[in-house]
Amino acid sequence: MPDLSAFSLAGKIAVVTGASRGIGAAIASGLKNAGATVFGLSRSGTAPQGVIAIACDLSDDGAIESAFRTIAAKGDRIDALVNAAGISLPAQSSESELARFRATVATDLTGVYATILAAYPLLKNAGSAAIVNVTSINSVRGFPGNPGYVAAKAGLAGLTRALAADYAPDAIRVNALAPGYVATEMTARSYADPIMHEDRRRHTMLGRWGQPADMVGAAIFLASEASAYVTGQEIFVDGGWTTKGLAISSDNTS
Repeated sequence: MPDLSAFSLAGKIAVVTGASRGIGAAIASGLKNAGATVFGLSRSGTAPQGVIAIACDLSDDGAIESAFRTIAAKGDRIDALVNAAGISLPAQSSESELARFRATVATDLTGVYATILAAYPLLKNAGSAAIVNVTSINSVRGFPGNPGYVAAKAGLAGLTRALAADYAPDAIRVNALAPGYVATEMTARSYADPIMHEDRRRHTMLGRWGQPADMVGAAIFLASEASAYVTGQEIFVDGGWTTKGLAISSDNTS
């Protein structure tokens, strides 16, 4: 039998942002089920059952600092930080183009960095810790109509590499998990539209949309000692979306 003990999070303390719904909620539950004590940060202050919920607006530096003071009061370390919170404000929203851009970058990039800085002393105390930043296929592809989201996710991939170099001496690994098209509230409009839904399904090598639960295995790997020699990487959990070239058909084999 293979030794799977490195994947265990028993006795570990984890923090997951964006834990109230979607990918963040699935990862928070997954880390808990792997044995960790999990603090779930969200704007609504809600989290899955068994996860310790803390209200926190990641666009507010003071709220972030307060959240980590609360966590520090319950323990002197964090073994894993998963930054899964994010917003997307496409062109259909009412804000001006520049306002949408600024708001998206404030949460999806600047807010993540502020969270990491607030968590850093507790991560360093762990002796061996992991940061997992949830990026997107948008980090390496240009998508129309939402430049703030594309820029923020590409920036977060770059931040992941930069902090992997900066934090290596402290035994803090920094990696990214990049989902493809996953059925969440954020993708509800394209999921519900028959044409958009089918377009995204057909471009995915595995032939289906992802579900939040599909992100959990990679998150546990990156958060646990199973990835002890992995840092500065971006793992695409996208069903083959970013890899696919020509459409696969009987008339197209070369």
